[in-house]
Amino acid sequence: MLLLPFQLLAVLFPVGDGEDAFQGPTSFHIIQISSFANSTWAHHQGSGWLDDLQIHGWDSDSGTAIFLKPWSKGNISDEEVAELQKIIRVYLYRFTQHIQGHASQFQLKYPIEIQIIAGCELRSGGSIVNFLRKAVGGLDFLSTENDTCVPAPEGGSRAQHVCELIRKHHAIINIVMKLLFDTCPQYLLGILDAGKAELQRQVKPEAWLSSGPSPGPGRLLLVCHVSGFYPKSVWVKWMRGEQEQLGTQHSDLLPNADGTWYLRATLDVAAGEAAGLSCRVKHSSLEGRDIILHWGQPISIGLIFLEIIVPSLILLLCLALWYMRRK
Repeated sequence: MLLLPFQLLAVLFPVGDGEDAFQGPTSFHIIQISSFANSTWAHHQGSGWLDDLQIHGWDSDSGTAIFLKPWSKGNISDEEVAELQKIIRVYLYRFTQHIQGHASQFQLKYPIEIQIIAGCELRSGGSIVNFLRKAVGGLDFLSTENDTCVPAPEGGSRAQHVCELIRKHHAIINIVMKLLFDTCPQYLLGILDAGKAELQRQVKPEAWLSSGPSPGPGRLLLVCHVSGFYPKSVWVKWMRGEQEQLGTQHSDLLPNADGTWYLRATLDVAAGEAAGLSCRVKHSSLEGRDIILHWGQPISIGLIFLEIIVPSLILLLCLALWYMRRK
């Protein structure tokens, strides 16, 4: 683990109280997906992620990184980028040779699909931990603990054999450990600093209520929609007074086109029990002023005017103009 200077952490993660504190991204990782159709054909896909935000792609034809954000390079120079790309190209070449040359020895049958995730994570207090995990065909195969290869139970004897071979290649281990323990932490801090303006932006959510398809006779499905918020972390619950309703169900968090997020929370209740329920939304952008929407709350006169009277007046005006033109 790497202990970071407190002053740098204070710049990247300003201290706040409770939910007002900035909850930014804390990890950087690379995902590699390698497909082997046979002993002569292989294809590699690569991407770089800051938590769940993709900031890099990989052009397999040219062997170069694709920077998806203006700040994706962090504070590394073009020369360092070129050197890292060279290391990745050599690694992929050797990786392909290694798999195709030892497929039968590893008891791997074509087609072969290998997934690898490697990176580093910033923990509270300023420490950084590193991780590397490998899966074959979607099943855990091996991982690293400090600088040691650890076979996964799902990998069986094959994973144990691969770990034994890896331990013999000290040069490869040294390169991987340098990338994980030195390059990754420095790069993580660099992109957190370079992308601070975007990563720490706060966009307030909008919320509204609707009813969903009836779950059954005499029952209602209450739906609370929350959209347009950033960052991604949000708390949405159906409430009765100050009591959380344990039956609240949440959809997946879905991205909007502008980079904000959408979520809905539903509650299945008997029709006679809907009165008195409310949807409560907590988000860092609200600065403690939660959004509370009450089910069945009377519609205001102003809202009725906007939704009914105004469209009716527009329709009457159009009809009058049409009649005058005809006349």
